[in-house]
Amino acid sequence: MSKQAAWLFYALAIAFFGAFFLWPIGRILAGGFFDADGAFTLQYVREVFANPLYLEGLWNAFLLAVCSTLGALCIATPLAWIADRREFFGKRVFMVLVLLPLMLPPFVGALGMRQLFGVYGAFNAALLQSGLLENPVDWLGQFRFGGMVVLLSLSLYPILYLNILAALSNCDPSLEEAAENMGCKGARKFFKITLPLIAPGVFSGGILVFIWALTELGVPLLFDYSRIASVQVFNGLSEIGNNPFPYALVSVLLACSLILYAIGRWTFGRKRHAMLAKATHVSRTRPATIRRSIVCASIFTIIIIFALLPHLAVIFISFSADWYHSVWPNAWTLHNYTAALGEGMTVGAVRNSLGYASGATVLALLLGGGIAFLTERTRLPGRWLLDALAMLPLAVPGLVLAFGYLAMTGKGELFSFLNPVENPVALLVIAYGMRRLPFMVRCISAGLGQTSPAYEEAAQNLGCPPLRALRRITLPLVSASVLAGAILVFSQAMLEVSDSLVLAQKQEFYPITKAIYELVNYLGNGPFLACALGVWAMVFLGFTFLGAGLLLGKKLGRIFSVK
Repeated sequence: MSKQAAWLFYALAIAFFGAFFLWPIGRILAGGFFDADGAFTLQYVREVFANPLYLEGLWNAFLLAVCSTLGALCIATPLAWIADRREFFGKRVFMVLVLLPLMLPPFVGALGMRQLFGVYGAFNAALLQSGLLENPVDWLGQFRFGGMVVLLSLSLYPILYLNILAALSNCDPSLEEAAENMGCKGARKFFKITLPLIAPGVFSGGILVFIWALTELGVPLLFDYSRIASVQVFNGLSEIGNNPFPYALVSVLLACSLILYAIGRWTFGRKRHAMLAKATHVSRTRPATIRRSIVCASIFTIIIIFALLPHLAVIFISFSADWYHSVWPNAWTLHNYTAALGEGMTVGAVRNSLGYASGATVLALLLGGGIAFLTERTRLPGRWLLDALAMLPLAVPGLVLAFGYLAMTGKGELFSFLNPVENPVALLVIAYGMRRLPFMVRCISAGLGQTSPAYEEAAQNLGCPPLRALRRITLPLVSASVLAGAILVFSQAMLEVSDSLVLAQKQEFYPITKAIYELVNYLGNGPFLACALGVWAMVFLGFTFLGAGLLLGKKLGRIFSVK
């Protein structure tokens, strides 16, 4: 790439980030910190913390994020430790199955939780039939918050698992060997030596889980839990034009996310322990005895069963014609699947999601590929700024970004011609692509980092123009990384939740997730159709995620990282 072309791309990328990332964030901050006369004020933010309703919502959101992160950490750490240090029967299969909760957004799993633990759900039916209960209990009504914590922990632990596993695999074995030679073994060695070494990976994954749970919208909506900040913001969308308090509430959520992201990137991302190359040491993975192999396999099996239980319930619902006050469905049918792809709203939703996800993938590929190339193959001054901007979407939740898009496209605003109330297609494509841009940048950067530039330099020395060398030499060498990034972006965009619920306001523009949410509220067979549509999405996302895993291997963990 010539210097002029590099500078041109740099300018266009900065302009794009300015228009569709920094500007919507700026509009949120302007609405929360400036009054009607344009004067700076802290009154709105103070009112948020003074209003008991808003304060309770923020506290519940923070508590949900903390509990979900701790729950995911407790699940992910032993799994990653076993996967890195022990060889046991069926390990390869378990390491694939343990990632399956990433196949669906947590809010789809909430459909299964409602069926399992509702007043007339399967759990109550089992307890009544066994004589352990005399009257049904409203488990979700009494333990609604706990149910959300469990669901999010079981849905998000793979992000922490991938980070911890990658961190463990990069640990220098000589440090642990030296500790053992000095008498430091077992739990003491883990907390004194291993844990400090993997702390960046733990914190990196924990930040992503925390931010995700802090602004999770779908699960509280389906659990009918309105006393939380994300739902309060969603309910305040109708007042976005004349009420400053939703702006102030979103500003507080944004500040929390950015502060945590900055801590993770600049503290743990820069503080690294010097380690020798792992390849110079014998592998620490030890074959387990029969007893330990059974224990390891049992731990993985128990976690996988509990993590997939909500999704299994969704599958059972999708095949049922009636499931009321019984342990198993009272009648089975395949009609839900044909109806899910034959009903007007669902057919349009599938078509819309395919279009939105395809556009987002192309956008992320062009923008992310260029950013990765500039950062890995040029010495352009200021390229670090592009890299930092490309990673920032990890710190900005989808709910916040979607709210910012609504704010910047209102009547009289600079981008009013993109108002999603009329047509959200452009903003949905941009929102999906922007939110998943870090995946593409990380994938392509990893591929370029492992490919020597000598091949490109040799081609150019033989007279091959830079763009032709890029097309004929570089792209074939990093094609697996490009394809993996495209698969991840496309599959995740297909099931984006917050952006879809906020921006898609007309039925003709509904994506899959918005259609599922609307079907749940339909009387009759609405929930059955929603689950059938969710299973179609589950199968699709499962195959695409498996493809990305095969292409990236252990490097998949680097995708879900803030460093």
